[in-house]
Amino acid sequence: MKTKVKELRMTTKMTQQQLADLVHVSSRTIISIEKEQYSPSLMLAYRIAEVFGVTVEELCCLKENKELEDKQYENL
Repeated sequence: MKTKVKELRMTTKMTQQQLADLVHVSSRTIISIEKEQYSPSLMLAYRIAEVFGVTVEELCCLKENKELEDKQYENL
């Protein structure tokens, strides 16, 4: 799932480890989220969104991800 985690983290000049510490996960988890290899749980997404002062919807690009998923289902 596409997220804005890396973009927001870079804008605030925060390291992956600093973000991981703030939201109580390992830096590997943040790396995996940023590489779109792992989708955060709702609670983790909420914690990250709080750190950056954005909504979960904005953080997780929910509208964009829904549109991409809808297109996949159209082709079935």
